[in-house]
Amino acid sequence: MTLRRFAAGMLALTACASGPRPAFEHALPGPALPWTHATFDTTGGRFTFAIVSDLNGGERRDVFALAVRQLASLRPELVMSVGDLIDGPTANADSLTREWDDFDARARAMPAPFFRVGGNHDLTGDELKDVWRSRYGPTYYAFVYKQALFLVLDTEDLAPERAREIFVARTKAVQAAAENQGGQDTLSYYRMQERATGDIGAEQAAYMQRAIAEQAGVRWTFLFLHKPVWGNPADDDFKAIERALAGRPYTVFSGHLHSLALRERLGREYYTLGTTGGSQNPRDPMAFDHLTLVTMTQDGPAITHLRLEGILGRDGKLPPVTP
Repeated sequence: MTLRRFAAGMLALTACASGPRPAFEHALPGPALPWTHATFDTTGGRFTFAIVSDLNGGERRDVFALAVRQLASLRPELVMSVGDLIDGPTANADSLTREWDDFDARARAMPAPFFRVGGNHDLTGDELKDVWRSRYGPTYYAFVYKQALFLVLDTEDLAPERAREIFVARTKAVQAAAENQGGQDTLSYYRMQERATGDIGAEQAAYMQRAIAEQAGVRWTFLFLHKPVWGNPADDDFKAIERALAGRPYTVFSGHLHSLALRERLGREYYTLGTTGGSQNPRDPMAFDHLTLVTMTQDGPAITHLRLEGILGRDGKLPPVTP
């Protein structure tokens, strides 16, 4: 095609554009074309959301601030979490309020809606749960977005007496760690099953089963929880939720262990995420700061993990942690 013919083709293409413009336009005659094909992935209902992982258990504060700046560039439609948003090893309501005020101020810098998930740092004990409920309402909930069901679970769903016992034991363990005391493995907290896997109560399990039954027509279900509760052999309530999900596609995201891992369970993908500012084991190659990006397509979710040090700004550098 001569330059004149190409220019004439472009003029004709522009003149025909009186109605809605197609997504892709060109005036090249073919059949030889400089692209592979013109089947673009523009499926209706496609959307992308991000997940941040543990901030606490020894937060490195600038890390979450960096992630917030990077999320502003990535532009997900919503941002999920998997708990441990504050440090919270206290029963003092004023201290908890200050911690939540500080976190909320940082989270509000995200352009997308941020959905809280409670972890053991956020919800262990009645005092922490009372502050959560007064500020944010229920500790577990469900919602639907673009034909996908999102289930947010509370893995600190314990009987009040047991929750208090765990809170007291955990407080002693945290104090011992702060004072660099030896023999921490002899403290009762480190022998408690709930420390590793958490628990789901019967009322919560019934709520989730109802949500699953009422939303039978969704195209996918996502579960967000802090502790990998499927590792608790005594937790029949979470197993009841899994049975309710049998036969439908779903994906599970958890945190707590500060190490990225993917395992298959019941033919489905169960993720344990790393950190977005929480403490790390320097000997663990899967302990690193990252964001998880999930793009929902007609074929299911496309999931990738982005290490924070690789999400650069337009100048090729990490964005500053302050505007």
